[in-house]
Amino acid sequence: MRSLGVAACFIALCCSLAAAQGLPPGATPAEAISQRKAGLREMQRNMEAIKAALDSRGDLAPVAQRAAAIQAFYTGFPSFFPAGSETGDTKARPEVWSDRATFERAAANAASAAGNLQAVAASGEASATATAFQQMAASCSACHRNFRAR
Repeated sequence: MRSLGVAACFIALCCSLAAAQGLPPGATPAEAISQRKAGLREMQRNMEAIKAALDSRGDLAPVAQRAAAIQAFYTGFPSFFPAGSETGDTKARPEVWSDRATFERAAANAASAAGNLQAVAASGEASATATAFQQMAASCSACHRNFRAR
């Protein structure tokens, strides 16, 4: 069972590292929306898995792996919001494009929080990892509050 969890973490990390490369050149606005939504769903699954691991007081190695995947994703996150992708099947608010510097700072904050979570989880300190997870979740909430329509 443990090997299945490690394999799932590896797959999530590989997908997230591919996402960190950003949106492929020439992607259409619809492709940008589809890819960012898929990436965000994967980030939600990562956050849920991290919470479950923390709640079960289990091994923190998978937490560190998932946090690394989250960090990789948010490093390239702004590229998934090119001009033209503000309409269609999206909940992104106009501020993503009109206040781009703040949006990019929010993505950088999320990447930084994920990096911190990864480092703390790798240390094996459960209490500090729980605190770092709360900080990661707060960075998600801050971005949603300012840049996602409800």
